[in-house]
Amino acid sequence: MTQVASEHLGESLGTDFFSVREQFTDEQWSHFITVRQFVNEEVVPVVGAYWERAEICWPLIRRLPELGIVGEDIKGYGCAGMSPMACGLVTMELHRGDGSLGVALGVHAGLAMQSVAMLGSEEQKERWLPAMATMDKIGAFALTEPDHGSDSVALETSARRDGDSWVLNGHKRWIGFGSLADLVIVWARNTEDGKVGAFVVEKGSPGYQAEVIEGKVSLRSVWQADIVLDNVRVPEENRLPGARSFKDTGKVLAATRSTCAWAALGHATSAYDTALRYARQRRQFGEPLASFQVIQQRLVSMLADLTAMQLYCLQIGAWPRRGG
Repeated sequence: MTQVASEHLGESLGTDFFSVREQFTDEQWSHFITVRQFVNEEVVPVVGAYWERAEICWPLIRRLPELGIVGEDIKGYGCAGMSPMACGLVTMELHRGDGSLGVALGVHAGLAMQSVAMLGSEEQKERWLPAMATMDKIGAFALTEPDHGSDSVALETSARRDGDSWVLNGHKRWIGFGSLADLVIVWARNTEDGKVGAFVVEKGSPGYQAEVIEGKVSLRSVWQADIVLDNVRVPEENRLPGARSFKDTGKVLAATRSTCAWAALGHATSAYDTALRYARQRRQFGEPLASFQVIQQRLVSMLADLTAMQLYCLQIGAWPRRGG
């Protein structure tokens, strides 16, 4: 029999060949170990089925507040208040288990919550962040448009002042949780001065239409949406006052971009762990695959790249995350 059981292939193995563990504080290590155990014991055994069904893994998402990791480095309001390094380690581990789960937290906490924390008033923070920290309210971040992906500064969604409200019109695309979020941070251009601002559209707002994008190959367990904003009326108290231009949008993006590197490290770690475990277990020509030099060379090359990624991310984690 050469068939290898797959249930343990995604579980973590030792990859700390430069002894980076010695650089972690107790706070960072505690978050890392908590999430690693969660991923090994709860995520890896079940997440494949959610991917197959393209279904949101709500039981796993609902566990995130219990792990004390929602809210990233935001202080107060019931948020996690983690150090930048701990935020990175948490991101890495979640993506090691499942990219969809990592993106779900990144959209909710890294983009939506950070927008409120960095650009919202104190009243807005008190109103929204505690419920978002417990995930009783889910957040989304609506910046990308059908005609403006990476060129997001060219966004065309408009915001027109009308008395004590703003009227939003436009389209957004690839918006994670856009079809189900309780709070959607919509970025739109003021029709009077052309400046980009942020508006919190709450669930059930008339004129807000969202449709889940189907047929995805990757990140199948987190839903992205096409959004149409048709004269959506947003009260002035739902405009984030700190968002006065696209530079402020950039501050939120800059504060969360390091998570992309940590996420890539998580995927690379999983790829290496899975390949090594499989090569040790799979037998061909009477020997484990790992006994053949060509396989050993490939594993060593993977480990070299992985170790370099670890060192890059450690440097990133040593810097403050917030934009200036």
